[in-house]
Amino acid sequence: MAAEPLNLDDYIGKIPDFPKKGVLFYDITSILAAPLAFQFCIDQMAGIYRDKRIDAVAAIEARGFLFAAPFAVRMGVPLILIRKKGKLPGKTMTKKYQLEYAEAEIEIHPHDVPAGKRVLLLDDLIATGGTLRASRELISACGAEVPEIFGVVGLPFLHYEEALKPTPVRTLIQYHSE
Repeated sequence: MAAEPLNLDDYIGKIPDFPKKGVLFYDITSILAAPLAFQFCIDQMAGIYRDKRIDAVAAIEARGFLFAAPFAVRMGVPLILIRKKGKLPGKTMTKKYQLEYAEAEIEIHPHDVPAGKRVLLLDDLIATGGTLRASRELISACGAEVPEIFGVVGLPFLHYEEALKPTPVRTLIQYHSE
């Protein structure tokens, strides 16, 4: 564990009008650039899930991988990658889903998902929940259970909890308005 409590908000950039005018972008790259803050996140995640039965962790491309990989190693569980369509070699399962103004597809290696086991679904930031919902459906279609969804940052004003019902959602920090 980190020796001192850390104010994670100090390490999250707030970029106005990115990627378009009127949007406030919450940038986690400042966490990654500060080893103390990055270590704090991994320590907090390990503390939260230390006594919970998690058989694997599945992460969303690409920033979710950055938090999930050290967490999976710390917990001693497999890491499952959820990627944009066309990025995984070999046999995959694919899921189409709606974005705000378009359609997207993600895929997973079904042989990486431990059927009948509990898979924590993880991303760096949870906004509307659409990609996470599609990811949960892919994991379930492979025969595993998603007992909880985790994000370093949560934007509950975008109503992700509604989109991800009935799966509980946990974050390290939440922002309640833009």
